[in-house]
Amino acid sequence: MSDGAVLHVKGRILVGPEDVRDELWVVGGRISYDRPAGAREITTVEGWALPGLVDAHCHVGLGAHGPVDADTAEKQALTDREAGTLLIRDAGSPSDTRWIDDREDLPKIIRAGRHIARTRRYIRNYALEVEPEDLVAYVAQEARRSDGWVKLVGDWIDRDLGDLAPCWPRAAVEAAIAEAHRLGARVTAHCFAENSLRDLVEAGIDCVEHATGLTEDLVPLFAERGVAIVPTLVNIATFPRLAAGGDSRYPRWSAHMRRLHERRYDTVRGAYDAGVPVYVGTDAGGSLAHGLVAAEVAELVTAGIPPVRAVSATSWGARAWLGRPGLEEGAPADLVVYEGDPRADVRVLAAPRRVVLNGAVVE
Repeated sequence: MSDGAVLHVKGRILVGPEDVRDELWVVGGRISYDRPAGAREITTVEGWALPGLVDAHCHVGLGAHGPVDADTAEKQALTDREAGTLLIRDAGSPSDTRWIDDREDLPKIIRAGRHIARTRRYIRNYALEVEPEDLVAYVAQEARRSDGWVKLVGDWIDRDLGDLAPCWPRAAVEAAIAEAHRLGARVTAHCFAENSLRDLVEAGIDCVEHATGLTEDLVPLFAERGVAIVPTLVNIATFPRLAAGGDSRYPRWSAHMRRLHERRYDTVRGAYDAGVPVYVGTDAGGSLAHGLVAAEVAELVTAGIPPVRAVSATSWGARAWLGRPGLEEGAPADLVVYEGDPRADVRVLAAPRRVVLNGAVVE
């Protein structure tokens, strides 16, 4: 739209799960609930409007073999935008994507710096690989480089054991998380298995990615400490294929991965029922496609999370958790308009009617 143009969104504006209004206006790229005086050039969009969706575990700039070029990263971000994802928590990337911040037409990104992994205990070319005695220094480095998050690799296959195992001794993660918090950053960790979780949570971690190893005895600890999980169920769906590839060399690991996959829905529902905060993340990047946010919301519903809560996990609730505004007065106009009510049927999220980013209709 040209300077001075006004966007009028009318129908049902989902400011919150129960806060529904009839219309909003976009003036100068920001939201207003008052009709602007003297507006002449008005574009109208009708439907059910949500805050721009959140993918809280996404990797822009990452490919199957490590960092990708800027053109590929741009395509990844555009694919997410087309799906209605307008806010990304980038949970680890080896690429410098700060140039995206200068693009009004690309999703906003909250970066967690680069993954920090134990030496030779993660995917090649993805992470900074260090030993425990250097963990605090690298966490401090990434805390300063990031947008308020640091990403650890909490567990991975130990080839000597032939199974998943923790990457860090408890004392190392305690010191590292304390340093991140001192610098004002939150910490999250990749965790598939059971045996890394207690140390990380008791050390003060803020979030756990995947969390497939959550057990009944650990769930109350997560709930008590307010540790969020981002289940990435569309990624966990790949576990059987991964397990099949390891049957001959690592049969113990393969069997473990299958067990984690088989109980994935019960794990997520048990956490939700206990009051553990659950948010939407797809794990896009690497080997997983971008633009899967609607599929991940549907997976949460399949796990037994009520539809309105699953929608909140990618909209109102997720934005509040990340400290970013939704459809409040004066907020940047980042919103998605749908044909129907996503609270009634989350499948609506797969087909945005219009995507509005920084006040401009981009899709």
